[in-house]
Amino acid sequence: MRERTAAKAAIPAVQMRPRARQPVPRLNPRRFEICMKAARIFVQKGFDATSVSDIAAALGVTKAGLYHHIESKESLLYDIVSLGMDWLDEDVVKPVSGIADPETRLEQILVRHATLTACNEGWITILLDDIEGLKPPQRRGIEQRKRVYVEIVRSTLVELQRGGRLRPLDPMVAALGVLGMIVWLPRWVKPRRSLSCDQVARQIADIALAGLLLPPQGRTGARP
Repeated sequence: MRERTAAKAAIPAVQMRPRARQPVPRLNPRRFEICMKAARIFVQKGFDATSVSDIAAALGVTKAGLYHHIESKESLLYDIVSLGMDWLDEDVVKPVSGIADPETRLEQILVRHATLTACNEGWITILLDDIEGLKPPQRRGIEQRKRVYVEIVRSTLVELQRGGRLRPLDPMVAALGVLGMIVWLPRWVKPRRSLSCDQVARQIADIALAGLLLPPQGRTGARP
């Protein structure tokens, strides 16, 4: 576990000025500040290698003072990955929920998710993929939220398949494949001066759409 986490931490995150995020209602501003600081340290050092003392030092408080705000390092990790899922809901799931056309919905899912990963700090995505440090009930809760999101993507692809607009692909394989491409962005993206993070996200979405959708002339109409 420690070796795997450390290997992940060695991968550079997005090299850009991250967009400012606001605290969610369930976290007070101080807890939010602690979560943001701890998340950066977890990515830099690895969760196992990070001590509560490391987090306290980064915040400029004593270890005892930090424990006034948190229960444990594990509780911080849970708040952090929950934040990542909350922002996924806020930036992607809720805005696309009312889109009836599956092709438009898929495009918006991909653009919005790629923007979330390319235009924000890398921990938002990286730590969502490294939740072994959570207690089993917390881990199951996060995994369930991730499954719900994957199902939104998969079911959208099924709609496209039934409408004769999807390439001959298994919807689950396709869903996991494109999401894997998007969540890997913070591990390699270093935008050029000529490209903004939004432009990078748009190009990633276009690549995914080109690989998923049949060109108009190749579509056969609705399938039973």
